[in-house]
Amino acid sequence: MTLVKFNNKNRSVNPFFSDVFDSFLNDSFVADRLATRVPAVNIAETENEFNIELAAPGLKKEDFKINLDKNVLSISAEKKAENVEEGKKYSKKEYSYNSFVRSFTLPESADQNNIEAEYVDGILKLNVAKKEEAKIQSREIAIK
Repeated sequence: MTLVKFNNKNRSVNPFFSDVFDSFLNDSFVADRLATRVPAVNIAETENEFNIELAAPGLKKEDFKINLDKNVLSISAEKKAENVEEGKKYSKKEYSYNSFVRSFTLPESADQNNIEAEYVDGILKLNVAKKEEAKIQSREIAIK
């Protein structure tokens, strides 16, 4: 009896087909289109406020929508673009559509009435002030 060892990694009849299929799925253009894009975020806390920075380059401040529902702060953006050249007859047009939603639960110490937002150089910056009673108060305690 003869034992034959099979390669379990490549079970297709034609190895070329597998190579092409794998290279197609691993192509950066295809991977970029298939992957869901959610902007990276940095959250910091200072003595007086919470700072949220969201990296969202290529957008305008009009593309963003910021909502506060109870203690949940939601940041969303939607951008639609259509690339069309006049004077030519096209059999294909390319559309671009990007959107995302990020939500953050604000702590009880956040002042929901004092939230500011600014979009500069591809970074959306939100400053959420703290309530006065939540701010760290330092004082010297006298010894009796």
